[in-house]
Amino acid sequence: MASFYKHETAIVDEGAQIGEGTKIWHWVHISAKAKIGAGCSFGQNVYVGNNVVIGNNCKVQNNVSIYDNVFLEDDVFCGPSMVFTNVVNPRSGVIRKSEYKDTVIKKGSTIGANATIVCGVTLNEYAFIAAGAVITKDVPKFALMAGVPAKQIGWMSRYGERIPLELEGSGEYTCPYTKDVYRLTGKALSVE
Repeated sequence: MASFYKHETAIVDEGAQIGEGTKIWHWVHISAKAKIGAGCSFGQNVYVGNNVVIGNNCKVQNNVSIYDNVFLEDDVFCGPSMVFTNVVNPRSGVIRKSEYKDTVIKKGSTIGANATIVCGVTLNEYAFIAAGAVITKDVPKFALMAGVPAKQIGWMSRYGERIPLELEGSGEYTCPYTKDVYRLTGKALSVE
């Protein structure tokens, strides 16, 4: 008996590894070689490719396709209709499967609705991508990114609140919810 929930309209190809407590909702397709952790949720009309690894407690909202060579660590949120790519220069008449680029979404990152993540980038821990943003380069830890192409406009806490510090310099902020202490040094934010 499966240790995960699968809606009757969902397709989970034989061989897919699905963690305990994961929920797979309407019209989802999980490919045979996908590896998915525990406690995840896949909303309506999600596709997960073969060369995909998804950590624990990831939330993938409606209409998201996670193509080959996309890797999500634990606690990642993918907003409705956000987009991953895996080829930089696709052409219908040119086969480029050997040119797929890895995209890595690190622990705790959030990707807003309708955002696009161009392949070959890394979103570092707790990055926060605003709705509709287009990410074309690596994103620092805790960075709040917005726009087309996206630019850093601030910092976000692990709790998901904006941190009132400049983009660079020095400073300290204590989260009122978790009591985590964030320290800005140059262009890097760290937490205790």
